[in-house]
This record gives sequence, structure tokens and C-alpha cells, in this order.
Amino acid sequence: MHEKLQPVREAVIARNPGEKEFIQAVDEVFGSLGPVVARRPELLDAAILERICEPERQIIFRVPWVDDQGRTQINRGFRVEFNSALGPYKGGLRFHPSVYLGIVKFLGFEQIFKNSLTGMPIGGGKGGADFNPSGRSDGEVMRFCQSFMTELYRHIGEYTDVPAGDIGVGGREIGYLFGQYKRITNRYESGVLTGKGLSWGGSLVRTEATGYGTVEFARQMLKTKGDDFDGKTVSVSGSGNVAIYAIQLAQSLGAKVVTASDSSGFVHDPDGIDLDILREVKEVERGRINDYVQRRGGQARFTEVGKASLWEVPTQVALPCATQNELNGADARKLVENGVLAVAEGANMPTTTEGVHIFQEADVLFAPGKAANAGGVATSALEMQQNASRDSWTFDYTSTRLTEIMKGIHDTCAAHADEYGQPGNYVAGANIAGFIKVADAMLAQGVI
Repeated sequence: MHEKLQPVREAVIARNPGEKEFIQAVDEVFGSLGPVVARRPELLDAAILERICEPERQIIFRVPWVDDQGRTQINRGFRVEFNSALGPYKGGLRFHPSVYLGIVKFLGFEQIFKNSLTGMPIGGGKGGADFNPSGRSDGEVMRFCQSFMTELYRHIGEYTDVPAGDIGVGGREIGYLFGQYKRITNRYESGVLTGKGLSWGGSLVRTEATGYGTVEFARQMLKTKGDDFDGKTVSVSGSGNVAIYAIQLAQSLGAKVVTASDSSGFVHDPDGIDLDILREVKEVERGRINDYVQRRGGQARFTEVGKASLWEVPTQVALPCATQNELNGADARKLVENGVLAVAEGANMPTTTEGVHIFQEADVLFAPGKAANAGGVATSALEMQQNASRDSWTFDYTSTRLTEIMKGIHDTCAAHADEYGQPGNYVAGANIAGFIKVADAMLAQGVI
């Protein structure tokens, strides 16, 4: 890290004690910015780094709701509106027991640069709650979402802050949230949330976008080496929305995807994941990944969490699509030993700092989440465009736009890495490109 960035980093740590995920995200960005501040000292003089690390607004609130047994439950809700230099705050809501301020801030900080890379006019924000929708009835989820929105509604709007889904927040939750927003405000403001149902303001391709975008970014990286997905063995972690559509597109490009996972463990299917079975288990029945093995039969095997790592399975392309810090240094070393060619992050910061360094030192093509998984928020912005124009685009047109955006992000990252003396370093390229655009907008808008 550049010596002039160290005092800023120390101040960020002092101001945000105990928020290890947020500090990890800041370190990852700061580690790339040395050549930028050396070339552009005015960014230091204007305290751009200090300002970009301090959210414009942090909202924490109580979420009371009543369960099916008539007991009152209390959760904590969050919305961190991090940076609006490029447009209204944009970023998902995560409902998971692990959610606390540090995770929401790490996600919001990443979102600033991810949204910048899309080229769309959207700022960065993130939110959520320490509520676990798993195992809850539809009625309980509805009552929680209604209580959550009863507070959140006053802070959001299509020109202010536009939430979307994330872990634990899918189409069901977005529907309940939107219904409550509409009821409270007496407005059909379809652009206030993205990830909506197709019949009430949603966009085709939005469901597929993050997974598709991750595979497309990996495809662009492989193309720089004269390679592609055809005939490749691919490992995917997760079994939610991002993982399922990453598997789908990778398979359509000729790859064999051999793994999927959830919080209980992972499956290894040497014959290739049967996507119909996986979707039935995870999307329709909301079951556990072991149910896939019971129905698939054959050589498919389930490994319980903690007994082995998914990343021990030999693979040529790795797509971590589950959650933060799921792929550590030992996992990275095993992947390198087994000949991995490319890693693209479908989740947000799923690779630890040590893991990233191991991939880079081994010259493995590595795409950070802020670049590789930006397809989701890019298509959310396309949904906002359709809402603003009262229009609905075809699947093919929207898919083409997504592909163009992901290719543009890849090329932008590669070009900035080259310009600042780090050719092939997609982490540096993503951080530098995303930062410069936001920093220039902040300079233009004055000290705010």
C-alpha cells in the first residue's frame, strides 16, 4: 500500500472498530490506488479517500413483527447510503442472521465501485436485516417485510435510493416490500425497487443477470488467452440464484459444471450437475443440497460442511457464488495445484486476501466480484430505465445489453490495469477504474 494511503487507512480503522469485512474491502481498494494518488495528488488534497470511506448516511432501525405462534420478534434493520456522486444509491437488501453494520458497510463500499464500472448513473448503497427467512412461513416473511418497509420507505425513492435483492431476499420478499411501500405512499412508484415480478414492473434477464454476467466476464478473460468454456470442467459454489444461472450459461457454452453447495455442505457430481433437479430442490422446494444427491443418484456425492472443501475438486474454472470469504488461502493453493485457469467471483468478496494473492502470484486469471458480478446491478439499472419509460424490453434485447455491459467492464478493467502499470491485474484495473470515475464526480460536486 502506498505510504500516503496509510494514514487514511489507520483513520478508517479507528473510526470503524470491529468491522473486519469493511476494513478488508477498504484494504483491497487502497492496495490498488498507489499509482493513482502518485499521479493525481489533488485527490489527497481534497480528502477524496476519507470521504469515499465515510457513508453519506447510515440508518439503523428496529423491526418488530409477530410470528405464527403470536410471539413478538425483534430484528435490526440497516440501510447504508454510501455514495451518490454518480446517481441515486443502488444496492441490495440482505436478510441473514450474520448481517450487522460491518457487513452492510463492506457491501455498500464494494457497491460504489461496482456500480461505477457498469457505466450506469447509479451510486452505491446496501441494506438488510439480521432476519433469517429460512424455515419461516410465507405469512411470517410477509409480516417481517411489511414491518421492515414501514421504516425503510421514508429513506428510499426512485431518485433517492433504489434497493434490490441479495441473500435471503428474492422475488417473494421484493413483492411484499413493494406492496407495503405502495400501500404506505399511495404511489405506484415502480422504480423504487428492482428485482420485481415481470407483471408488475420487473425486467426480463434480471433473474439470470448476476450468474450470466459472471460467466460472461470469465469468458472474456479466457478469450485473452485464446481459450473458452467449451470442454472445461467448472466448479461453482452456492445453489441460489447466482449459482444456478452461472451453471446454466456455463453448460450452454460447453462446460461441465461438477459442484454446487449450500450452508450444509457441497455436492460433487462428476457427470455434471443436473440443473433441473437442482432447481427443483432449491427453488421450488427450498430444500437442502443433500436432497439433490438422493434424487440424482449415480456418482453424485454429498460432503458435509467442515469435512472437506469444495475447492479440492479438480477444476479449470472456479466460480465462487455463495458468500464472503468462502475461498481461503488453502483453497486457493489447492486450486492452483489442480491447474485452475480462471477464477471469477459471482459473490461479493468470496475470496480472502491471501487467496487473491495466491491466484495472482500463480498467474491465474482472477476477476473480483465488483467487476465479475456487476451484471446483476447493471440489469437492475436497465429495469429502472424500463420503469422510467413505462416500457418492457424483450429477453434478447436485454440479454444483448447485459453482454455488452460485461464486455465493457472487462475491457475497462484491462485498460486501466495496463495504463497504471499492472497488465492482467483485474483487481487493480477494477479498483482504479471504479474509483477514478467516482472521485472525479466528487471533485466536480465540491466538498459535500
